[in-house]
Amino acid sequence: MTLSTGVDAPNFTLKTKNAEGLQDVELSSFKGEKNVVLLFFPFAFTGVCTEETCSIRDDLSTYEDLDAQVLGISVDSPFAQEAMALKEGLNFPLLSDFNKAVSKEYGVLYEDFIGFEGVSKRSAFVVSKDGKVSFSWSSDDPKQLPDFEAIKNALR
Repeated sequence: MTLSTGVDAPNFTLKTKNAEGLQDVELSSFKGEKNVVLLFFPFAFTGVCTEETCSIRDDLSTYEDLDAQVLGISVDSPFAQEAMALKEGLNFPLLSDFNKAVSKEYGVLYEDFIGFEGVSKRSAFVVSKDGKVSFSWSSDDPKQLPDFEAIKNALR
């Protein structure tokens, strides 16, 4: 079951890969400092996932103006995510939930996705500065994008 609004966001540490190498990103490091937008997506390099991440790339300044850090999360390896970030010019971290623990804890893990076990559902969460989930959305339809205006409204 997808996490509900009002609950404490489960903390996690996931890896990202960039030119400096592998780095850990811990959700709790933003507590008291920034709101966090968590965008779970099924697979790097697929059409809808590319559309979603590029739309965030093109509008990142709006999220920054709302004092939010955007983090993309998928079960892809950090190396595949880095390749996608470089190809698409993404300007926010992509985090690898390769072990599928975070997607499972947030209640957004497909048991079976077109024959693949353990893939993140397209989902969005806003975690407020106090560590609470203030927006929660998940879809069983991987082609459905989150309502980005609703996410921004949750940050206001």
